[in-house]
Amino acid sequence: MAIDGQARRAPYYNHVMPYLIDGHNVIGQTPGLSLDDPDDEAKLVALVRRFCLRERRKATIIFDGGLPGGLSQLSNSDVTVIFASDRHTIADDLLLNRIRAERNPGGLIVVSSDQKIADAARQRRVKVESARGFAQRLTKAAKSGGSTPEKERGLSKDEVAEWEALFGRKKGDG
Repeated sequence: MAIDGQARRAPYYNHVMPYLIDGHNVIGQTPGLSLDDPDDEAKLVALVRRFCLRERRKATIIFDGGLPGGLSQLSNSDVTVIFASDRHTIADDLLLNRIRAERNPGGLIVVSSDQKIADAARQRRVKVESARGFAQRLTKAAKSGGSTPEKERGLSKDEVAEWEALFGRKKGDG
């Protein structure tokens, strides 16, 4: 289910419609990932990172059962990873709190197949995508590879020359 086609044309800094992802929900629907795998979360995060880079979006993935709970070292500038603490809260509570607190609900996409989460999101007019639909898009994007995003590609010789001319520097200047 394509949400919008504008993300590819938007500048990199303009992250359109960030994702709020029910992590274990998506793992259970993603071919090649298993909830029994101790590295399942890291594997999903890697898929989502590549997806977000290609689509020029940001995402927050929330998982159950991380001790200690909170922000994970798996996070980067595009993908925030949060583990709910087993003792204090569950991922559903964190997802619901974020949905309720969202300042721009129309600018968020919640990825979950949990009916309670989806209903809360729809009540706030947040777009909802099923875990299965998102997992299909993730695996399709991973298989196709797609073109290298501009951020990863680097500058061509002509672009370097243009920047050097703009800043009055030439090769060999220090």
